[in-house]
Amino acid sequence: MNSRRKFLQNSTALLGGSMLVSAIDNNAFAIFKNRIAPSDQLNIGAIGVNGMGWADVTAALKIPGVNLVAICDIDKNVIERRLKDLTKMGKDASKVKTYGDYRQLLDNKDVDTVVIGTPDHWHAMIMMHACEAGKDVYCEKPVGNSIGECRAMVAAQQRYSKAVQCGQWQRSQQHFKDAVDYVQSGVLGNIRTVKVWCYQGWMKPGPVVPDTAPPNGVDYTMWLGPAPIRPFNASRFHFNFRWFWDYAGGLMTDWGVHLLDYGLLGMKSPTPKSVSALGGRFAYPELYEETPDTLTTLYEFDGFNMVWDSAMGIDNGSYNRDHGIAYIGNNGTLILNRGGWEVIEEKGSKNKVNKPFAPSTDNGVDKHWVNFVDVVKSRKFNELHCPIQAGAHVATVAQMGNIAYRSGKKLEWDAAKEQFTDAAVNKEYFMKEYHNGYKLPKA
Repeated sequence: MNSRRKFLQNSTALLGGSMLVSAIDNNAFAIFKNRIAPSDQLNIGAIGVNGMGWADVTAALKIPGVNLVAICDIDKNVIERRLKDLTKMGKDASKVKTYGDYRQLLDNKDVDTVVIGTPDHWHAMIMMHACEAGKDVYCEKPVGNSIGECRAMVAAQQRYSKAVQCGQWQRSQQHFKDAVDYVQSGVLGNIRTVKVWCYQGWMKPGPVVPDTAPPNGVDYTMWLGPAPIRPFNASRFHFNFRWFWDYAGGLMTDWGVHLLDYGLLGMKSPTPKSVSALGGRFAYPELYEETPDTLTTLYEFDGFNMVWDSAMGIDNGSYNRDHGIAYIGNNGTLILNRGGWEVIEEKGSKNKVNKPFAPSTDNGVDKHWVNFVDVVKSRKFNELHCPIQAGAHVATVAQMGNIAYRSGKKLEWDAAKEQFTDAAVNKEYFMKEYHNGYKLPKA
């Protein structure tokens, strides 16, 4: 990719010289008429296109010069559906190569950038292999399925010097930035509690159904990958993978990395000193899941606490919102979510901080992709809105909450060693065990 980009950029510079203009074929000028220079062409390959992976592809293809040249999925039915979707979008689906094994896609020299939209348990391995193969990466959240994986992903990006954007697209929405600026202005006074909540009424686990053979067209062995071998069950597959520890971490990692991210950003992204959690399968004990449908987690920081509160099957969360972040200060409370933000003044406050609700109008996913493509071309990694370091930090905080819940302990964090002070907990939960011959690459 680097040599290809350099060649294209040099070619574009030469084409600007007056001595070469007369020698250029009319077909070449067609590129400039469309205002898309050869160096602005970016070929992407998408791995995992059933959910957010396809939403990412759709956003990417809105950007001039971005081309989809390859897709990979373990479900041939999904691939066929996406090729039809491309045709409906006016794209030539016949030019898109299809794969069932991501490693074959990474071998495709025409692919510059990889989109990772697989279940969480595949993120770390594919991201690291993609960087090793010379590809830039857009990786869906949460970046890793364990704290150890998050750390390895950061090391891989540093080793291979690739642009790696994490799919926490709220970081590209202006109203989130404006709210954080307001929080950090000091107008709210001393902030002692940050509440982060996620009440998702539409999200419910799958029913208990018998194990069956995988559907036709599904490579279930490949889907499992480094996860333990288990019989196929429809209620563990596709969207429902979120509710099983082998593959993901429930609402805490699915929505938590979005919302905890801004709880942390508003307070300048510290690391918790300790964490404890209580919850369980209180709402749907008869349905098929392992992760809790109800969870309350307390993070201790210097000078304030942060509370995570989640519930499946309920929409009426704090402040009559189904999700959000509340920064509770001496002078007022700022309430922020994807819809917008507002400030409620504390009674008796000396400062006038009341601010009516300001709705959001921008498309975060689209803007996140524009930012990523810009950085892929400029190589100014510090301009990424959510680089792997940021994604790994919040994913680690989310994993800390899940580990506190699973261990049933209040856990202390050793900031110097970047691990828990409890050696037994570190041994059991810090890094996911890889199965079936798979090993996480060395960064």
